[in-house]
Amino acid sequence: MRKLAIVGAESSGKTTLARELASALHSPWLPEYARRYFAAKGDTHYGLDDVIAIAQGQRAGEAEPALWQGASQGDWLVCDTNALVCKIWAEVRFGLCPVEIEAAWPAHDYALHILPTPDIAWQPDPLRENPHDRPALFARYQAALQASGAAFCIVSGSPAQRLAQVCAALGIRQP
Repeated sequence: MRKLAIVGAESSGKTTLARELASALHSPWLPEYARRYFAAKGDTHYGLDDVIAIAQGQRAGEAEPALWQGASQGDWLVCDTNALVCKIWAEVRFGLCPVEIEAAWPAHDYALHILPTPDIAWQPDPLRENPHDRPALFARYQAALQASGAAFCIVSGSPAQRLAQVCAALGIRQP
């Protein structure tokens, strides 16, 4: 199964795109692990050890079909984030990225990283912290993807436009 990872700034449409892309590809999607982690923890206060645990949990979920949603089979696994999100999060919040997070992001394990532009309205959420830094965060993601040599595409516009752009990048007809 080939993996697609949707990464980027907070409130940039990652989850919406993950659901829609998985549906279009008739494939499962893996939700963002951080939401489940903080729900189990019972609060949203965190330290660097939490970010490491989230990176490792997100990566582990990629190998755990019981955590996937949508179609039970398909050619793709659409990941709503991956450990790159934790890498950027750790660098911004703590000024460093631990090796445990780096190890949880083997960039070339993904057929394609999808980077949505932050051109949609901010949606408040208890787990979101950076409503005014989204353009700078987008630039950090783009730089990290370029530095890694991973395949990636940038998508923008409406949900339908974003889906069409991903399908074009994958060289498949949009269903």
